[in-house]
Amino acid sequence: MHKSSIRRACVALAAVTSLALAATACGGTTKNDVKNESGGSATPGGKADPNAPLKKGLTVGFLPKQVNNPYFTAADKGGEKALTELGSKYREVGPSSATDTSGQVSYVNTLTQQQVSAMAVSAQDPGALCTALKQAMSNGIKVVTYDSDTKPECRGAFVSQASAEDLGRTEVQLLAEQIGYQGEIAILSAAQTATNQNTWIDYMKDELKDPKYKNIKLVKIAYGNDDAQQSFQQTQGLLQEHPNLKGIISPTTVGIKAAAQYLSGSKYKGRVKLTGLGTPNDMRKYVKNGTVDAFELWDPAKLGDLAARTAVALASGRITGKEGETFKAGDATYTIGKDGVINLGKPTVFDAKNIDRFAF
Repeated sequence: MHKSSIRRACVALAAVTSLALAATACGGTTKNDVKNESGGSATPGGKADPNAPLKKGLTVGFLPKQVNNPYFTAADKGGEKALTELGSKYREVGPSSATDTSGQVSYVNTLTQQQVSAMAVSAQDPGALCTALKQAMSNGIKVVTYDSDTKPECRGAFVSQASAEDLGRTEVQLLAEQIGYQGEIAILSAAQTATNQNTWIDYMKDELKDPKYKNIKLVKIAYGNDDAQQSFQQTQGLLQEHPNLKGIISPTTVGIKAAAQYLSGSKYKGRVKLTGLGTPNDMRKYVKNGTVDAFELWDPAKLGDLAARTAVALASGRITGKEGETFKAGDATYTIGKDGVINLGKPTVFDAKNIDRFAF
């Protein structure tokens, strides 16, 4: 996920929702967005022993982008629960601002000085933490990133919330089911130059090539620039320009909320289906009033759970972060991909049946 595009998108989102959570929920990188800019390896020294016993009594420090943020509170509680189950200790430190990069550096240093066994970090900047993280690793501390990555050589593994391909394809699948695999559809994106959005849209277009979508036609891609008012107006324009529109995909938390606001107060409510990427707190009322059937994102609690289990697996020597290594975390088995990336899995779908179980 292109850092600059995300920063622009999330600043706008934070302004709309007045929630620090919103700025971080879309602020991570995903599996397909990770680049090793220096060409270095993410794999530390040593050889993995998949049969090594899981160590107990470890201390794992969680460093989110921002403490007391509903999104990271959910993620880190997932990590705390996993560590308790594994017989290890959880510790959380972090800045109160989601843009305090220097503060994150100081907290990495604090965890290093406290000689934690491992740390799970959601990086505010891909490079700013590298020196501090490398110092931690030189002291024998295992480093995992989650939600938002640093450079691959600055950690042992990155737990990615979802792959770009999964996000793109599943949004098409969701909308197709809602419109009965027939009719005109549109996409309401963020900025036209947003790398992450364009990557997801490319996968949407590719998914639409499948013969089962032969009766679905993508008529337009609109851009709301992750601005609530512009996204609202773009939704209105789509319906005026394409009166037979059956559905809209908005792969941006600002866009889907603005589109839902427009649809819920218009004659198109219930007639034009809307899906995309949103947070339960933003979308709850639109699901309950019938404007939206289902949308998706990832479950932050599951993300924190996997980050904790990955940290323990690294500290126990079961994995080193090398591509191709596998390990069991809970009831699932994960394979480490290129540059030490571990993919959490397909996004979580939220609908009327489950949305009240989530608060972020």
